[in-house]
Amino acid sequence: MESTPETVGQGDEAILPHPHVLLFDGACNLCNATVAFVLPRDRGRRFKFLPIQSDLGRRAYRAAGLDPSQPGTLLLVTGRRRLMRSDAAIEVARHLGWPWKAGAWIRWVPRALRDRAYDLVARNRHRWFGTPAACLVPSPGVRDRFL
Repeated sequence: MESTPETVGQGDEAILPHPHVLLFDGACNLCNATVAFVLPRDRGRRFKFLPIQSDLGRRAYRAAGLDPSQPGTLLLVTGRRRLMRSDAAIEVARHLGWPWKAGAWIRWVPRALRDRAYDLVARNRHRWFGTPAACLVPSPGVRDRFL
């Protein structure tokens, strides 16, 4: 199922206990690095993070019409919108403050081109960036940011 920013969640908001949740592949070094990048730059503490491999993560990913056994995209559930692929990355960047929000200009690039580049990286992320030897364990200072 292809998602657009206008897609209304089908019960996601009932599943997730926070209005802005970024679901990520916890078995991916690039995805873990993305979360580590966003955490200190999300000064408003807008986002909560949820690994797709958790019980709640699998349920929310499945509710978005995605297969949690083959995670291939970030999923941002914000309000009643589900954003995937480049749309999710752009929306996160928009809320990180300067200079990161300047990267949101990329939304003017046609989605088909953005998502083609996103998919290329997503398909090769384990080969290029590896997989973690152990699960990401949040430090006490950010543990409350994870569901």
